[in-house]
Amino acid sequence: MTTASLPLPASTRRATPLPHAATHSRERWRMGLEAKAMIMVTAALLAFGLATLYSASAGAAMAEGRPSWFFLWRQLTGVGVGIVAFAVAAKLDAERWRGWAWPLMGLTILLLLVVILPFTKSIAPPINGSRRFLLGGSLQPSELGKLAVVMWTAMLIVKKGGEEGLRRLSKGLLPFMVILGVLSALVVAEPDLSVVIFYAFVMGVMLFSAGARIGHFVVMGILGAPFLWTYAHKLEYVLRRILGFAAGADSAVQVNHQLQQSLIAVGSGGLFGVGFGQGRQQFGFLPLPYNDFIGSNVGEEWGFVGLGGLILLYTLWGWLGFRIAKLARSPFQQLVAIGLTSTMLVTAFLHLGVVIGLLPTTGLTLPFISYGRSNILLSLLLTGILVNIGSAKERVIGERATDPLATGR
Repeated sequence: MTTASLPLPASTRRATPLPHAATHSRERWRMGLEAKAMIMVTAALLAFGLATLYSASAGAAMAEGRPSWFFLWRQLTGVGVGIVAFAVAAKLDAERWRGWAWPLMGLTILLLLVVILPFTKSIAPPINGSRRFLLGGSLQPSELGKLAVVMWTAMLIVKKGGEEGLRRLSKGLLPFMVILGVLSALVVAEPDLSVVIFYAFVMGVMLFSAGARIGHFVVMGILGAPFLWTYAHKLEYVLRRILGFAAGADSAVQVNHQLQQSLIAVGSGGLFGVGFGQGRQQFGFLPLPYNDFIGSNVGEEWGFVGLGGLILLYTLWGWLGFRIAKLARSPFQQLVAIGLTSTMLVTAFLHLGVVIGLLPTTGLTLPFISYGRSNILLSLLLTGILVNIGSAKERVIGERATDPLATGR
């Protein structure tokens, strides 16, 4: 036996030297069953996503005079950075994010401001009619905002004492509405109304989970509806999308072109799909087939079975996330797990709802699947944080402390 397992008598503790092996000790995170399962589900989504991205983007890349693997290679660089972010987040105590909530929110607001300022067009040029990106399209500040909203909301809820601090409208929910209003004003200026709705929904889920009154949400909704309609009315394309969706996919409204092509893709896939790499809609028929409508490619090439399997994977990912939230080490981490899981699920199911015609076009990407290095980096970072919340810290003493492959206690 290399490590003493019983305490020594008080009289002999100083005189008796400890065995050499007992001098080795270190702390490590032991992943729970849910965290391990989440890594496996994430790996499956990521592998499927890279294959789907290549199929959906090869035609578009060649049409632009680039190699067929152009978008895949760029995505792989994002995956590489994302895996590093995942590993760091998985080994970093999630409680530290509580102290970083305000700096993270401040950085998000600053970057959102940089994106829309008139004199920053050189570093934030318009892409597809909107200014949402920095560094040549590599960084999308509104994606960082998803993480900032979750961390900041969880921090302030805990600071206010949970349910007791949220009972009063003025001192309870008003600070949340102020920050949400600032973020919304900046994001609408890009413009990106769907992200504004997304921020409001995720923050609402977290506040409701913490015990906020439903009546307060009703009041805020009534007060905010006129402003939301004003912005939607100013953004003509948003109003056209809503009216086009209400009119149906077969209407003459021009904005329904994306929905029509998406439904053609999904419908032609049938039960089992036309086969990997055999889809036709990505060859100039469906706009953004590797990004906003990549779910259509899944439906065309993998059919109903492929879309159903993808939905099951996201559902399993979400179930594991909420299980991790239930077993979290602190109230802050519990709220963070709820927020991050909701972020991933809402994004995924809104995207899938759009491509099959259940929802109006929103422009939200499909986590782990759609092209976009900000998207893939954020998805892997959120997963790493959840894995840490689903882990427990332990101290390893003895020979196992120097064995990186040791898994037992």
